[in-house]
Amino acid sequence: MLKRKSFTVIGLGSFGSNVAIELCRTGAYVLALDQDDDKIEDIKGDVTCARKVDVLDTNALANQGLSNMDCVIIATGSSLEASVMSAIIAKEENVPYIVAKASNVIHGKVLLKLGVDRVIIPEKDTAMRLAKTLTSDNFKEFVELSSKISMIEIAVKEEWVGKNLKQLDLRQKYAINVIAIRKNGEIISNVNPDEPLSDDITLLVIGDIGKLDRLA
Repeated sequence: MLKRKSFTVIGLGSFGSNVAIELCRTGAYVLALDQDDDKIEDIKGDVTCARKVDVLDTNALANQGLSNMDCVIIATGSSLEASVMSAIIAKEENVPYIVAKASNVIHGKVLLKLGVDRVIIPEKDTAMRLAKTLTSDNFKEFVELSSKISMIEIAVKEEWVGKNLKQLDLRQKYAINVIAIRKNGEIISNVNPDEPLSDDITLLVIGDIGKLDRLA
């Protein structure tokens, strides 16, 4: 997965605001859109750009430059009409990757039918998890275990292929512990530290949240 650098977040409720802020903290370009003046005012100092837009106005939404974005996140989950219209516009603008919040399973199925790439039913902890996976070309999954410790599933970097865990010494370099590998969809917990890594596996590791960002 290529690293995404530019995002539009449509809808600035709890989920949308947290995603937008967390994405911006990773260094991404973030355009935040909502029709509420107060929400725009609250977030404008935490994102690259914040604009008031009626998401039900298709012309106004289409004029926000969505076609220039790597990803659009539709966070208007409480309004089926708004999320559907946003998804349609994002598809028409050929956005490469579209994520949408859904209020329930049926809502999610509708969005998937419209071509949305990923549907989630979140809140704040999921917002942070999503931001981590979207902005990294290595992170496959991110689980926050506590305020300081997380578990991630990470792709084997190109420069790691052919080397074993002893040679890489990830614990010393990144302060992480490899607890398992995933190969062909199966989790293998008995990891052989002398076996060379291949590019068809992923590593499940635990470490300090701040230090894990060095792997992104």
